Amino acid sequence: MKTSYREALRDAMREALTADERVFLMGEDVGRYGGAFGVSLGLIEEFGPDRIRDTPLSESAFTGMGIGAAIAGLRPIVEIMTVNFSLLALDQILNNAATLRHMSGGQLSVPVVIRMTTGAGRQLAAQHSHSLEGWYAHIPGIRVLAPATLEDARGMLAPALADPDPVVIFEHGSLYNVSGEPAPPDGPVDLSSAVIRRPGHDITLITYGGCLPKALAAADLLAADGIDAEVIDLRSLRPLDDATLMASVARTHRVVIVDEAWRTGSLAAEISARITEQAFYELDAPVGRVCAAEVPIPYARQLEEAAIPQAAGIAAAAREAVGHRG
Repeated sequence: MKTSYREALRDAMREALTADERVFLMGEDVGRYGGAFGVSLGLIEEFGPDRIRDTPLSESAFTGMGIGAAIAGLRPIVEIMTVNFSLLALDQILNNAATLRHMSGGQLSVPVVIRMTTGAGRQLAAQHSHSLEGWYAHIPGIRVLAPATLEDARGMLAPALADPDPVVIFEHGSLYNVSGEPAPPDGPVDLSSAVIRRPGHDITLITYGGCLPKALAAADLLAADGIDAEVIDLRSLRPLDDATLMASVARTHRVVIVDEAWRTGSLAAEISARITEQAFYELDAPVGRVCAAEVPIPYARQLEEAAIPQAAGIAAAAREAVGHRG
């Protein structure tokens, strides 16, 4: 049956709320309004205000409440409206959620799931549009996920809630309206593995989240030139699935990493370093990176499109790598 990314996320929450009375959702406008992006629409009518909790506009406060509830034995889903606003809760996520197992000598678990919208492409300007997932992937003690498909939008939440440690899920805003017929579930989603979304043998395109459709579109452009691109969806940003990445590099010998974050200090930089450390002698060309321009994300559509990765730019970087002769 046809569904949207937004509906897949809602179905996942509905299933979790039905299956376990300890699960509840909290965040700004998640109840009566149905969520800033409509993900929780209708859930308050099904489960009531005790389990679909509207909170004040204080990310630090309600994220801290979620952490406390998790320590007390509940299974909270904390929704933060956008990744930019999550910086107001960074103290709670970094200094509390990520560290309490270590600081308690293993006595405390913090099984909280924190969901937030990330990314540009919707003309929401600089305070609502950045891609800061790499900042969170830098933090030991949390798991960081980026579902890019309908199947992962539906399937990642249950194993995330079962994780005894904090899980942060990034939902790219450009994906909410994407629709299709998801494949039937094939067992639990492995939260530690990348997936090859398109096999190929000439070059590897590594990406995640909202850039996956662009990488697949770039692969179509490259196919018209006779270049067979393999597209890898990271899915998990922490931990990274090094084995899948290095195996692909060994097959194709050329790599372009696509990351909507800024280039300097990016997740793309970390992946590039790992490839250089682990698979340097497999490379026939320098590792390429396609990232956002190092500016606050513009509001105007044309400027926003110019500032973030697009299929044509990804294809151009891949052609350059394939044409490199050392």
